[in-house]
Amino acid sequence: MPSVLGLLEAREKKIREEVAQLREEAERIMAALSAAEVQLERLGQARETVTEVLAEPVAETTGQVRAAAVPRSTVPHRVEGVGAEVLAPEYQRIMSVLATPEADGGMRARQTTIALGEPAIPARVEGVRSRLKRLAARGWATEVEPGLFTVCKEPVPMAA
Repeated sequence: MPSVLGLLEAREKKIREEVAQLREEAERIMAALSAAEVQLERLGQARETVTEVLAEPVAETTGQVRAAAVPRSTVPHRVEGVGAEVLAPEYQRIMSVLATPEADGGMRARQTTIALGEPAIPARVEGVRSRLKRLAARGWATEVEPGLFTVCKEPVPMAA
């Protein structure tokens, strides 16, 4: 029959190993918790920054929008106090073509493509048509009849 002290020592050894394993797990969990808290803090700061930026009136953020005009960027909605210089270069070129005297009354995508100095192949024409549609959807151009585009001459809506 095993001695009582032997049983106690075996039990104590087992518990010590279990405590060591639990401490290792607790350290791992604390490290994961710490990393998650850092991420949470960063996300909170980002949310606060975005909220502050969105709360600013449009006139104050115009400079920031102008700096963001890069090729392949999205077309912003036309608002008061913001000119075509906020558009990406390819959209600015289209707007300048639509503003020429030759475009009085409107231009079709094929005509605009040729005026841009691009070959009038279907792929290029469709790319220009897509940009014209996007400009019209955002208030920069007007589609006076299906496929016929001109510069929007309507007053700019007030920013909300």
